[in-house]
Amino acid sequence: MTNLDIIVLIAYVLLVTGFGCLFYRRSSDVEGFMLAHRRLPGWVVGLSIFGTYLSSISFLALPGKAYTSNWSPFVFSLSLPFAAWVAVRWFIPLYRSTGDVSAYAYLERRFGLWARLYAMVFYLLTQLARMGTIFFLVALAMETLTGWDLPTIIIITGILVTLYTFVGGIEAVIWTDAIQSVILTLGAVVSLATIIWLMPGGIGQIMEIANEADKANLGSFDFSFTEQGFWLVMIYGIFINLQNFGIDQSYVQRYQTARSLKDAQRSVWIGALTYIPVSALFLFLGTALFAYYQVNTGLLPTEIAGDKVFPHFIVNELPAGLTGLVIAALFAAAMSSADTSMNSSATLLMNDVYLRIFKPEATADSQIKFLRRMTLVLGVLGTSTALLMISIKGALDTWWSLAGIFSGGMLGLFLLGILSRRARSFEAATAVVIGLLVISWASLSPKMDVWWSNPFHSFMTIVIGTLTIFLVGVIISRGKQRFGKSQPPMTLFDIKDGG
Repeated sequence: MTNLDIIVLIAYVLLVTGFGCLFYRRSSDVEGFMLAHRRLPGWVVGLSIFGTYLSSISFLALPGKAYTSNWSPFVFSLSLPFAAWVAVRWFIPLYRSTGDVSAYAYLERRFGLWARLYAMVFYLLTQLARMGTIFFLVALAMETLTGWDLPTIIIITGILVTLYTFVGGIEAVIWTDAIQSVILTLGAVVSLATIIWLMPGGIGQIMEIANEADKANLGSFDFSFTEQGFWLVMIYGIFINLQNFGIDQSYVQRYQTARSLKDAQRSVWIGALTYIPVSALFLFLGTALFAYYQVNTGLLPTEIAGDKVFPHFIVNELPAGLTGLVIAALFAAAMSSADTSMNSSATLLMNDVYLRIFKPEATADSQIKFLRRMTLVLGVLGTSTALLMISIKGALDTWWSLAGIFSGGMLGLFLLGILSRRARSFEAATAVVIGLLVISWASLSPKMDVWWSNPFHSFMTIVIGTLTIFLVGVIISRGKQRFGKSQPPMTLFDIKDGG
């Protein structure tokens, strides 16, 4: 990196951190720290949702996938409008009507305290894994780009994100996410424009090479559950995005920060519909990189492939200053993903544990102190997880497999609560136990090389788990209704009023 690149990167990081700290006064009370006093416009909440989708993983993985294979990840983006419609139609009105800060308070009213704590614990585990993975992956990329020490990058990233999240609360998180989503997109636009400018035949040559190599296809249209084709990715995307919009605390908390129901609904459409063209931009960037290195074969070392191609281009081909800008965009992607996990997890710990179990009578001063302390603890844990991954890299896949097992049952439980009026605590608990056993089989059996292993693609795991929990709960509740004494159905009105 040149001195100009370093100046651009450091200036950006300091500006974003300082901007986040400006919200200290607005987050000095509990309502401000968790909900931004419920006064944010829909467009900024929507950009924050968009920024969460555009993580540092997307920044590297989408161009890498398009470079090595095709545009099949774009099908995931195409599933967003359906999930957004469901969220706008049912999820957001439900959460806004209850006014709950915790996404899982609904589960307690529906099935009991165990359901709330089950969802909360496994959400926290998933977010801890997410923070550690984001810090670790961005540090790997930054090490390649800057030559700086890997642990140092992780620690600096963790400190900066924790600092402005600790000081500015959810309002700082949302506003910085919105800014960083713009910077991230600008970094991709600059990189793509540079490639087009460097290509002798411009964008036409890129398209010609891409068509010859069949790089722009969306995968096979055969209806298969064993291979990654169009329909498999579409089904996977629908379930994942329903989980994001429906039960993810970081999204539900954003719905409550909007100044009205319409603003909350508008934010989901902004986030979803913005991500579709921007994900296409990142995929086209990967296609352009493929065309560029087909023309300039001597510029790419043989050991550079996949996710490493884009960082190699950034360092070696972008002009001074622009390199710093794109690296800042990569850093922005990591910050805008981790700060959300940190704030939402601290909010859950206070509402679902501190206030619900240990100290319901806690004063406002005690609550804000607890929120800030938990933010610091989560920042340390997320950073430590990333540092641990340096020496235990083989544990990364296992950790994510376990996180998938834990979170895979949450959507099924939530859908059971909304769609099955007669399901109660016993039916839900039984369905969750059976569902987790099925998800464990689907996730772990392929690694054991046994005859009874899961024959389906790994993308089907969340689909299998969700449907198992929902259908088992429905079948048991209907069986009790037919053969035994059943309780009256629970209506949405009863749920809202804590019935």
